[in-house]
Amino acid sequence: MSNTPTPASTEAQPHMRRALGLTGLTFFGVTYMTVITVFTTYGIVNQVTGGKLPAAYIVAVVTMLFTAASYAAMVRRYPVAGSAYTYAQQSFGGAAGFLTGWVMLLDYLFIPMINFMLIGIYLNTQFPAIPVWAFTLAALLLVLVFNVLGITLVNKLNIAIIALSVVLVIVFMALAFKQYLGGDQAVGIIEPFTFGEGGIGAIASGAAILALSFLGFDAVSTLSEEAKNPRRDIPRAIILSTLVGGFFFILVAWAGALAFNPDWASMNQAQIDAAGTTVMDSFGASWFTSFFVAVYVAGAFGSGMTGQVSVSRILYAMGRDGMLPKPLSRLHRRFGTPIVAAVVVSTFALSALFVPFDVAAFMISFGALAAFAMVNLSVIRTYLFPKGGRTRPATAWEILRFGVIPLIGFALTIWLWTSLQPVTWIVGACWLVIGVGVIVIVTRGFRKPVPKMDFSEGDPTTQQIDALGDEFPLEGERG
Repeated sequence: MSNTPTPASTEAQPHMRRALGLTGLTFFGVTYMTVITVFTTYGIVNQVTGGKLPAAYIVAVVTMLFTAASYAAMVRRYPVAGSAYTYAQQSFGGAAGFLTGWVMLLDYLFIPMINFMLIGIYLNTQFPAIPVWAFTLAALLLVLVFNVLGITLVNKLNIAIIALSVVLVIVFMALAFKQYLGGDQAVGIIEPFTFGEGGIGAIASGAAILALSFLGFDAVSTLSEEAKNPRRDIPRAIILSTLVGGFFFILVAWAGALAFNPDWASMNQAQIDAAGTTVMDSFGASWFTSFFVAVYVAGAFGSGMTGQVSVSRILYAMGRDGMLPKPLSRLHRRFGTPIVAAVVVSTFALSALFVPFDVAAFMISFGALAAFAMVNLSVIRTYLFPKGGRTRPATAWEILRFGVIPLIGFALTIWLWTSLQPVTWIVGACWLVIGVGVIVIVTRGFRKPVPKMDFSEGDPTTQQIDALGDEFPLEGERG
């Protein structure tokens, strides 16, 4: 008797639902980045750059656009869940893929944690009788429920959160320019975009921290198995979310620099961490500070929600491949969501109750930049130096698109990566050592190959990709 599952039995298995189009995917990415995330690291980066936050964002956006183009190229080749983990795995082998996914877990695990932490801190300022941990725990549990219920509900909430964020940004910029035009205008209109006393080195250090603001396009790539047309819509959504998010980041940072430009070096740590409310208080309108807190909490909730959705998909992919425990690949039979992975992420996020905020921010940037570098290299390997060799010489366009552009993205990413603080490298190195230990355990001392996704003929994932290719063929595959 054949063990091949019948179509009916295959359909009965839980599976992710393809429910997102280009608009939903773009909203997901922008919500993940959340426009008001500018105020998450506002004080930290202004202190590092000497008040040149807009200049740091310019450098970060340029770097991220090159990397976003590489993500777009890779998701067309492998339109499945897993993001940088999958791309590095298929390009350089199971060990490289796992370590890329492992270091990327740093930013994805810390993103929800930071947002839950901020929700507790900001709500506590408005309701001091309720402890921070109560708000943090409530947000964590609510996000877990939304994650289990499915991506469609998350998508609807994203739209509402973006609308609130846009209203906040419009009012903030109106007040900022009103204050600037009505004041002594001590700051020149383009001065926030200059390098300042710290030079390009200080700007690079600030831009490296800001890498955490651009995880939205990586988050979009993790939804490849829940997109209606992944090869067409995921690449477009990646570029669009980077452009839209980057534009608003620069605009808000510029307006803030014109309206409020204190001596950041003289501020204490509490003022730096709460720089968002400090800026709002400078307008002298208490109602706006309250409005800011409300919208910021909503944005943090949306970012934490989309962050947990993304990391649970990455754990799902690693569990499915056998690199992490198999239960992580278990889907909810009714909602088709990775419920075990979601619970694991929520459990890790409980560390928001005791991990310092700045440490979490630096570790997010470390993991993000490491993953970005590997994705850029994966494009070069996959398209110009594929396994088995090329069947024809690369054209000039292919060399530019799949060689020069990702190489520039790689160089810029490494430049920012090396600009992070030394303590970040120490923690990151320890995390990598643990990752190598996981490989040793899984491969039984390297006696077995590192598990990886099987894209050979007959594999279900390959059949899925082939089906997508029939409808949306890759460049050069059209007849």
